[in-house]
Amino acid sequence: MGTLIVIPARYASTRYPGKPLVELRGADGQAKSLIKRSWEAAKAVQGADRVVVATDDDRIKEASEAFGAEVVMTSQACQNGTERCAEAFDTLGGGYDVIVNLQGDAPLTPAWFVEDLVSALRAHPVAEVATPVLRTEGRALNGFLEDRRAGRVGGTTAVFGADHNALYFSKEVIPYTGKTYGDDDETPVFHHVGVYAYRPSALAAYPRWAAGPLEQLEGLEQLRFLERGAHMLCVEVEARGRQFWELNNPEDVPRIELMLQQMGAV
Repeated sequence: MGTLIVIPARYASTRYPGKPLVELRGADGQAKSLIKRSWEAAKAVQGADRVVVATDDDRIKEASEAFGAEVVMTSQACQNGTERCAEAFDTLGGGYDVIVNLQGDAPLTPAWFVEDLVSALRAHPVAEVATPVLRTEGRALNGFLEDRRAGRVGGTTAVFGADHNALYFSKEVIPYTGKTYGDDDETPVFHHVGVYAYRPSALAAYPRWAAGPLEQLEGLEQLRFLERGAHMLCVEVEARGRQFWELNNPEDVPRIELMLQQMGAV
């Protein structure tokens, strides 16, 4: 039945209003909007049958259509990206057996992260949702810790069991480790990559559930699945030398631009 990639994007972000339209300069000095870079990342995924931007804002719609993206308009009542994906999937009339939520603030997401995610979900029939996790090196972990000391939310971390079934996700750095790590040292902390692959039944159920206390405390949409006992698979992906970071705060712009330059990404 195929794979649909949905890029949920909203203008009224609490932490960074207008974030999808923020411009990021690549290695050649060319500026592209965050939503365009996220769309380009989605289009690079092998095996994706369709890519759409899901938004509730005309400014994002117009900017997306200008660079050739297909856009699905969704309600302003959507509380998060998963609800927006569910509404977009319903509007499109279904027809796909895997729906990928490639959030519009992760333009550095390598194509193989998504490809591995979809393959893992299809290989684990019990899993209802799958999401990638990336083992951090000291450089990334130290960045998380620096952000928390400065009162900023950097990345989200994940812990999972021996079967890779998700146990918890947090904006705090978990699990705790008192050890000091060099930039290139491997650490026991896993960075949660903000991408999800859903089975249609799990995605359809999600908007019907009320947000639980953990989701409300952490502000992490995936905790609604855990609080309802859904089987969420954490899929360990490999960086292959690529750096990864999400755009959460204005301070992340120069960090991501530096990574784009180091990667030679235009």
